[in-house]
This record gives sequence, structure tokens and C-alpha cells, in this order.
Amino acid sequence: MVRTVPGRTDRVVVVGAGLAGLATALRLRGAGREVTVVERAGGPGGRAGRIERDGYALDTGPSVFTAPEVVAETLAAVGERLEDRLELRRLETGYRAQFADGTHLDVHADPEAFAAEVAALCGPGEAEALRRYLADLADLYRLQLTTFIDRNLDSPLDLLGPELLTLARRGGFGRLSTHVGRYFADDRLRRLFSFQALYAGVSPFRAIAAYAVIAQLDIGAGVWHPVGGIGAVPRALAAAAADAGVTFRYDTAVDELELRGDRVSGVVLDGGERLPADAVVVTTDAPHALVPGLRGPRRPVYSPSCVALHLGVRAELPDQAHHTISFGHSWRQVFDELTRDGRPMSDPSLLISMPSRTDRSLAPDSADGKHCQVLSVVAPTPNLDRRSGGNPDLDWATLGPRYREELLAVLETRGVTGVSGAIEVEHMDTPATWAAQGMAAGTPFALAHTFGQTGPFRPATLPRRGPENVVLAGSSVQPGVGVPMVLISGRLAAERITGPVAR
Repeated sequence: MVRTVPGRTDRVVVVGAGLAGLATALRLRGAGREVTVVERAGGPGGRAGRIERDGYALDTGPSVFTAPEVVAETLAAVGERLEDRLELRRLETGYRAQFADGTHLDVHADPEAFAAEVAALCGPGEAEALRRYLADLADLYRLQLTTFIDRNLDSPLDLLGPELLTLARRGGFGRLSTHVGRYFADDRLRRLFSFQALYAGVSPFRAIAAYAVIAQLDIGAGVWHPVGGIGAVPRALAAAAADAGVTFRYDTAVDELELRGDRVSGVVLDGGERLPADAVVVTTDAPHALVPGLRGPRRPVYSPSCVALHLGVRAELPDQAHHTISFGHSWRQVFDELTRDGRPMSDPSLLISMPSRTDRSLAPDSADGKHCQVLSVVAPTPNLDRRSGGNPDLDWATLGPRYREELLAVLETRGVTGVSGAIEVEHMDTPATWAAQGMAAGTPFALAHTFGQTGPFRPATLPRRGPENVVLAGSSVQPGVGVPMVLISGRLAAERITGPVAR
């Protein structure tokens, strides 16, 4: 039986208008609750930020969009259809994997087209291994979704059942690198199907094999692009919520939660105004800093951070894919640098995104009629928490400009040429800027998905300590990090207030 907030829950205040807060608000409003969302920024989005300047629109948060069905289910809570709020385009090539030996592999949405690419690059044996692996991924995802991901968990005992035994028999608690290596002999494919462990904040050599399912979302099930950029997703959710009767208070910070006995009775805003509340949902990265009596994790392990460089360039940059994973020569060594030694990767693997290849609304045309482009480069870096293998002594105010130059130079050597002299708009985030935005350990990827911070061992949406009517949502609680997961966390948080909803 899922624990829920006791007593009256008619009026709910949601702190934060990021994806988790918006998903929670929509679910609660659909269940008939009176909902107010309080957000310190000037609009919705949270980490899914956006900068518009000189005709360029830069998404400064997530760059890869998967599992649109989760957005559709969220909108359906208030009777809305996704296609009425968002235009989505499925990418024929979800990723281009670019390897250090000069070869590349296009990851197609169509499995047979993908297998043909693998056969041409790696041989027919590896193509057949790919077919087996993709089928295994789909089964593994179905197994984990209902058992470990899409449900509230209060105790490890909640997992006991045949599904857990099935996962164990399939090697789900072994190492991801070993699991992938059983299928593929080609090192390029091993890298392609294990780099996703970084999304979970763990080296592929330490991540459990169960996290192979991350690849199911972006390789097995495909990658999509929301027209207008990923920032269009929170805008659509917020608009649907407002139309359904949710009240939004932007440019408004929360000063404190007013405690009366075991319950929060109101939310006090920065100017002293008080919003009465029967329940409160907190989506901040460090909720224990706001919620009285709530304790943070005892020995938290945080994910690596990143430097994210976002550019608007006056150049066409031909022959580039929407998303490119650019692998360096080094592999195991750079994960040690990132998660153990507290040093930036000496030979980084990068995620390069150029959404204007798909969506011309994001960048202008130049005076001579050429297409300008928007470009994002994400390079994993250590976080600021020494206990997590990070390095709080890195002076990003000094290091940042040098690292920017290094990234631009790496782009040139890896075939993205002509960027440096064509930059018109730019924005860069580092671990220092993430920390300044309130993100624990200076990482936008929250608590790592180590075994001790996964499933029932990850902070629950309804804590056992603290006020009985405060619920949590976001990437630091169950089920975890990533756009689909934080949207799911919004549903899980809402169900702590409404009780489980039939689906």
C-alpha cells in the first residue's frame, strides 16, 4: 500500500515550475485540487532554460528529448492532447556516433537501417548482435518500467517478487560494461551502448547493468525534437496547466514553510505574503534547505557535472547531425579523471547538438541568405563535492575561459570547423554557475544512480521525516534524472496526495 498524505489536501502549493513541478501541478489539477505554483524565475522551465537573442534561441538545459508518451500522459491528466500543444519531429538519425579513429555511425530510428549501418562499419556479426541487444533492451525496459521506475517505493521490500528475480537472472546487478561486452566485440559499439551511464552519474565500469535501459529510451525507442526547442515543452505544460485553472506566481521566491504541529499550514513568500496550504510539493534540488525537519541524504554521492557551451553562429556548418556523440581516444582513464581524480577529462567525449539542422525557427538566416546555426557542446566535468570524486578547488572563474577555448579547438579537430570566428551569441555554464543556481555539488544531474541511491534507496517522494504533508519531486528523488524521469516523479508526487490513479 502506497503511503499518502493524511488529512485534507484540497489546496496544494507547488514550489518550482520546472518539469517536475509542472507535471505535479497538472496531475493534481486533473484530480480536482486547487493548485498554486510558485517560481522564483520569470517563467516556467527550471533547468530547461532558454535564451533568446539576436534571432537565436538557445536551450540551456536538456538537449535530448525522448519518451514523448510521458508528456502526452501528463497533458491527458487535464484532458489535453499533446498534438494540440506541441509539434514533435522524430529524428531519422537519433545520434551520430563519431569515433576517434575517424569513423562514424548513424544511429537510426529504424532498427533495420541501424543494423545496416552497423554491418557496413563493424561487420554482419555485430549487426546480428545489435538486433539481439535491441530486443533485450526493450524487454529489460518493460520489466523495469512498472517494477522499478513508474511507481512509488517506500522500502526495498516493495521490490520483492518475480520481476526482481528475473532482473537478477538476466545479470541486471552486474557491471554495465561487462553486460555490453557480452554482446559486442567491437569497442566502438561497446562505447556507444555504455556511455549513457553518465546520464545516471556513474562510470560504465561501476554502473549496474540494469542501467542499460537508458539506451532503450534514446537508441531503442528513438529521439524527438519539439519544434521551438526543448524549452517549448515546459511552456506547453504551463499553458495547459494555466488553462486548466492552475495559478502561477512567477518572479516569486519562497522564504519559508510555516509549520503548525506535524503539518505545514502555509507557504511564506519573500515579501511576507502567506499562501495557505493543505499540502506542499517541493521540487528544489536540496529540499532539506527549505523543509523544516527534513534531513538530506547521510552520505550523498553526486553525479559528475558538466561545462555546457551554447552558441549562435553565423555559419552553415554543413554535414553535421542534430546530435553527435564525439568520442575521444581515451575511455576508462577519463572516467577515472571525472569520478575519482577530480580533473577535467584530458581527452573528452562530447555531446554536440545542432537543433537548427531540424528546426529553422531557432536561428536566423544571414544577410547573404545562408543558414546560421545554434550549437550546444556538453563536456562532462567533475562536480564540486570531494566525497563524490569532485573537486571544490577548481577555480572555474579562471578555468572557464580557458576551457571554452579548449572546447572550440576540439570541435575544429573533430570536424566542426569554422565556429570560433562566427560566434554571434554565446552562453556558458560551469559547475560554479550550476552551484550559484542552487544545484547541489554544482551539478545539474543531481544524486548519482549508485546502487545505494537507486530505486527504494533513493529519497522517496514522501519522506518519513519532516512534516507529514510535504511531498518531494524532481531529479534528486525517485525515480531519478532525465526529462522522462522527472515528469514521472511529478506523477508519483501527485499520487502521494491523491492516492494512485488508474491508468
